[in-house]
Amino acid sequence: MRRLTILSGGAAQGLVTALTSRFTAETGAEIEATYGAVGAMRAKLIGGTPVDLLILTATLIEELTRSGHVRAGSGHRIGSVETAIAVRSGALPVAIGNRAELSAALSAADAIYFPDPELATAGIHFTKVLDALGMREALAGRLKTFPNGNAAMQAMAAAGGQPIGCTQATEIIATPGVALVGPLPGEFRLATVYTCGVTACAREPELAAHMAALLTAPEDAENRCSRFGFDLRCS
Repeated sequence: MRRLTILSGGAAQGLVTALTSRFTAETGAEIEATYGAVGAMRAKLIGGTPVDLLILTATLIEELTRSGHVRAGSGHRIGSVETAIAVRSGALPVAIGNRAELSAALSAADAIYFPDPELATAGIHFTKVLDALGMREALAGRLKTFPNGNAAMQAMAAAGGQPIGCTQATEIIATPGVALVGPLPGEFRLATVYTCGVTACAREPELAAHMAALLTAPEDAENRCSRFGFDLRCS
């Protein structure tokens, strides 16, 4: 059986998983996908990992196109994703509407879950938020980091107590046991555009193009927004 290999930021995991059966039915091929922090996925590509399709931030796809790692003209925007706050399903409501409320919510949590602070888009940003709030040192003992947002949310779902988390909204929506509170407030808000692109070294460029078409199909735009958390207004 033919195989499409994908390297993807965790933000698109739920969407790719949902499209896998349709892709296989239409092409007769299977998907082998690896998900993680976008910086880690970039490093895998640069390091020589075989891959047909990349799903990363628009900034990284543009950079990799300039460097010749992604085929020119193959990049297509999927949508933008908010960096957001999560709690465990069934937890009491948390107010995060402004700087003071966010600070209070973080202070009240007994553990704070988020992705890699050096390689993951949401992790890098959330670390900057903690610094801007002047809270990173005070909360250091409660900070729990993971390779990607999906892993962070799965760990938070299994945790006891009153944890709080921060990662891409799509990763929160896709994880059972956690609930989306909302995007980071005002000055801390971050919406990241995700793009798919066919690699220059693709062994299955036709399959990659087919999956890219499914990921960005105009007729499925509302579904990507309502079910998976992608904002299509950027597309």
